[in-house]
Amino acid sequence: QGQVSESGGGLVQAGGSLRLSCTTSRGTKGRAVTAWFRQAPGNERKFVAAISPNGLRTDYEESIQGRFEVSRDNDRTTMYLQMDNLKPEDTAVYFCAAIVTKYFGPNYLTRFESEYDDWGRGTQVTVSS
Repeated sequence: QGQVSESGGGLVQAGGSLRLSCTTSRGTKGRAVTAWFRQAPGNERKFVAAISPNGLRTDYEESIQGRFEVSRDNDRTTMYLQMDNLKPEDTAVYFCAAIVTKYFGPNYLTRFESEYDDWGRGTQVTVSS
């Protein structure tokens, strides 16, 4: 644990863009399933997007499909969430999560929060109308 950290949040106007970054330590050897979750004020934390260790599979929550894109770099230790056409309802704290203690293969990914065993502290994204 403690191998995940995120950055890149901020304040943006509706229709604008932000890119979040999530870094996992080299100890994960690029094998970690990684995902983004978000928590709006007064709400539960919810799934946003996930990417498999090999970067070939992705999954998105329905409300952000076509606006957000998840990707990872060549050494597979950094994951990105490109967020375009942001809306006020996207305002939330965004958390990066990873499965670091288990390996289910290069194509595995999951939406289930309980399967992720390492979490970043979160980064605030605020979208003004």
